[in-house]
Amino acid sequence: MTDPRAGQPAQPSDLVDVPHLVTAYYALEPDPDDVSQQVVFGTSGHRGSSLKTAFNEAHILATTQAIVDYRREQGFDGPLFLGRDTHGLSEPAWTTALEVLGANDVTVLVDAADGWTPTPAVSHAILRANRGKVTGVDGMPSGAGLADGIVVTPSHNPPTDGGFKYNPPHGGPADSDATKTIAARANELIRGGLKDVKRIPFARARAGATAYDFLGTYVDDLPSVVDVDKVREAGIRIGADPLGGASVDYWGAIAERHRLDLTVVNPLVDATWRFMTLDWDGKIRMDCSSPYAMASLIGRKDEYAIATGNDADADRHGIVTPDGGLMNPNHYLSVAIQYLYGGARPQWREDGFVGKTLVSSSMIDRVAEDLGRRLVEVPVGFKWFVPGLLDGSGPFGGEESAGASFLRMDGSVWTTDKDGIILALLASEILAVTGRSPSEHYGELTAKHGSPAYARIDAPADREQKTRLAALTPDAVSAETLAGEPITAKLTEAPGNGAPIGGLKVVTESAWFAARPSGTEDVYKIYAESFKGEEHLAQVQAEAKDVVSAALDG
Repeated sequence: MTDPRAGQPAQPSDLVDVPHLVTAYYALEPDPDDVSQQVVFGTSGHRGSSLKTAFNEAHILATTQAIVDYRREQGFDGPLFLGRDTHGLSEPAWTTALEVLGANDVTVLVDAADGWTPTPAVSHAILRANRGKVTGVDGMPSGAGLADGIVVTPSHNPPTDGGFKYNPPHGGPADSDATKTIAARANELIRGGLKDVKRIPFARARAGATAYDFLGTYVDDLPSVVDVDKVREAGIRIGADPLGGASVDYWGAIAERHRLDLTVVNPLVDATWRFMTLDWDGKIRMDCSSPYAMASLIGRKDEYAIATGNDADADRHGIVTPDGGLMNPNHYLSVAIQYLYGGARPQWREDGFVGKTLVSSSMIDRVAEDLGRRLVEVPVGFKWFVPGLLDGSGPFGGEESAGASFLRMDGSVWTTDKDGIILALLASEILAVTGRSPSEHYGELTAKHGSPAYARIDAPADREQKTRLAALTPDAVSAETLAGEPITAKLTEAPGNGAPIGGLKVVTESAWFAARPSGTEDVYKIYAESFKGEEHLAQVQAEAKDVVSAALDG
């Protein structure tokens, strides 16, 4: 249910007490036997709040030492790039991590200006450092001297949260084998009273770190991935809202260095995020794909030809146009794919595939088919796109949650993690080159392929039910039809790579639904889409609950 204050400015009562949050980080000790207080890596690292004893100094001491142990076991002995976003817990955790890394004689590269570092800038730095190094299985970097990185960020999560994620030498999110090993070791270290964690005083650790110009290196390299010259020549008026996140200084530098007509709409950084409008549930959340969180920028859409937003670590994008308002992420991904593969990047591989997650819109399927491109559908998680981005076989990978990246103009890798900055700039390139906004392009796609209705809802499920859902097989689904259409596929593995999807996807000719357990709440998520309109979508959603319930009861 949508909170009645959704989209309204935050009030003093909505704001986190940052000193209290930071005090809890240092003062509260996690109970190693309480599952809610253990280190747990999701698709984007370990996240939690210090107020709930889920993201505290002990967690970061142990997790950093666990990463040190893991990289040593893997033979990764190059530098480690360490970045952070603007959340209140990010600097304390960054400080803790630096103390552990320094004590373990890791060469740490930190921002030269002691500023904030977007996730894509860390990925870009890792790949730049590892360029030309030895590659192993599936083209992944292998051997000594390899760089990796840590980004201290909970992404778009509320101000109460902290986050800590590891990017190995391939530059993208760590895979589940790595994160399981790191989490298990971290929890073992906490149970052991942290006695095996090495640590030195911050002053020594900071003095031993090496300065790296994340901002300059990334911003200067942008013309290799986005046609900023066309954007400048067309005089596209751009409004960029960092939403108080790590991209704030980057957008100013992009405007200056590339001479763009670009205004940083909101240059404020404040760990309470007092300038935000409330998200759908009445919480402050820096979700640039949410019309509620983006209400302020949407209200100014007529001031700019293209307005864009990023979340706190700039790995997600939101696109606002005067004619269409905030674009649904699925809509924009479809337009980006149509544009990039449709002739804008002639040096990309002709056999390069289109990468999408299995809960992204089927409009992407239709666009890929129309372009004559192979579609590779993978489970949720950007890590699945890393191999294709590394070797150029998958020039574009995108998620329904407004995260994507793509290759440089010449078909070589740019980032292997989500990059909300280049996706935002691409919207201006599309307008500059074609004379039509991304929302106008999406209108053309719907005229050609149909107009899908898409939504996500939650349904209650206890821990046992969520475990059963994640382990379902297609045989568990007895239904033969969905919303009046024959079921054409029952999937528990992604068709693109055969990896388990941790849930179920059911497909018909004009609709589909996917059900996945939540990693943080006692619910499962139902993603659904219909090319027959809103009423049919509602029928798909209702029957989806019945199909899943029957499978779980069976």
